[in-house]
Amino acid sequence: MKLLASQKMKTGALVLTGVILLVLAIFVIGSQKNLFANTFNLQVKYRNVSGLQAGNAVRLTGINVGTVESVRIVNDSTVNVVLAIQKSVQKFIRLDDYATIGSDGLMGDKIVLIEHGNDSAAIVKNNDYIAGNEPVEMSSILARMSDIADNASILTENLAEVMYKVNTGQGSFGRLLNSDQLARRLEGTVASTQQTVQTIQKGAEGFSENMEAAKHNFLLRGFFKKKEKKRIQDSIAAAKAKAQPVDPKKKN
Repeated sequence: MKLLASQKMKTGALVLTGVILLVLAIFVIGSQKNLFANTFNLQVKYRNVSGLQAGNAVRLTGINVGTVESVRIVNDSTVNVVLAIQKSVQKFIRLDDYATIGSDGLMGDKIVLIEHGNDSAAIVKNNDYIAGNEPVEMSSILARMSDIADNASILTENLAEVMYKVNTGQGSFGRLLNSDQLARRLEGTVASTQQTVQTIQKGAEGFSENMEAAKHNFLLRGFFKKKEKKRIQDSIAAAKAKAQPVDPKKKN
């Protein structure tokens, strides 16, 4: 059975579309994996790579600049990681920079983050080693969180025990807050203080009245008049001294 021209065109278009999509996929994946870029290698040694695999991304200042070329066990305490980095960013990486293993998001793939060190160090060359920062294991984070939770639980229990003792009047502070006798003593002290203040005020008022009466007493009247006269004379003399003009010659 012969195929119609329209069927041949549809088949050809479908095949062409598939080829185009395949080429685009190869181009995108190749770009991400640096298959078409000019690259150089950097090497890092770790004790534990925490699941890092070949093909994981390498980032510099938050930008993908390469991929993990290989992960190889050297001995029981060393893992050698080779990074394929774009040649265009080589001038920004120096020998005292360091590579930290992190995660792409909270539960994402592992990535290598190149962090800057001292700008005065030399620029890296192909196959140079840079320092590696050991990754923080999730198990360590969970263990620390467990310790924090245990400490918080103990603190809460102790605080609840203290509050119970305070509310029930146990201990010095609890007795202090729950003692009616202490409250009555404090009220008595406040009342005594108020009475003392009132007595002092009355005494001051009585003293003022006695002084006023002494001024009008015929025996002390002369004394107060002489004192008042002297005060007036002193005031007049001080006012004249202020009003007297200053001689410019004496001033100079």
